[in-house]
Amino acid sequence: MFRLKAEGFTLIELMIVVAIIGILAAIAIPKFSNMLEKSKEGSTKGSIGTIKAATEIYYGNWGVWPTTLWSSPNFSFSMNLDVVPLVKVTGYFIASSPNPSGNMVTYTTSQSVPTASSSGWLYDSTNGYVYLDSTTHDSGDMAYSFYGFQ
Repeated sequence: MFRLKAEGFTLIELMIVVAIIGILAAIAIPKFSNMLEKSKEGSTKGSIGTIKAATEIYYGNWGVWPTTLWSSPNFSFSMNLDVVPLVKVTGYFIASSPNPSGNMVTYTTSQSVPTASSSGWLYDSTNGYVYLDSTTHDSGDMAYSFYGFQ
């Protein structure tokens, strides 16, 4: 009359644990991807600050805004900015040529804020403004082009 002692979990208990893990994953994964995008936005904001600082130093030294953001020994601007930082945010921002840094810089005329979802940086050499060249919105629903206002 020995009765075997059953050890382990029932199928229902295992299914409940799997369901709880699934619910937690469904909540955590979107939050994690949102955190990644916010970190890319922060990196891009830092990069635009770096570019602005370099253009302002150039302006302070020479009295004119640099005509190009390309960083090459052929340009005197390279003493202030070794490479043009990459736009890290996702969406329409794809690293592309012809810029030596691998990141597109489009040139514009006086305060021509982006009106479309384009790619890379937008630089206005008449007043030293640097923008993200896109109207795509960030995680806070602000257009990326607003990152560039001085």
